Amino acid sequence: MRKLTITVEDEVYSGLHRQIGPRKISKFLNDLARPHVIEEDLDTAYREMAADEDRESEALEWSEAMVSDVADERR
Repeated sequence: MRKLTITVEDEVYSGLHRQIGPRKISKFLNDLARPHVIEEDLDTAYREMAADEDRESEALEWSEAMVSDVADERR
């Protein structure tokens, strides 16, 4: 990991501090920049996600709950 010094406008800094939190700004900016600067192998990433049984179980629960919510909507 590397330390980076950047310059932002006062309003941007205040907004980051207020919305993201003082100890979370670096992670937020890192996560924001990552997809723009790192080439990831999507096939490998999808295989790894599919292999995570807990995550897949939670995703299935969520999707089934969403289907029942839509089915209960009035038209």
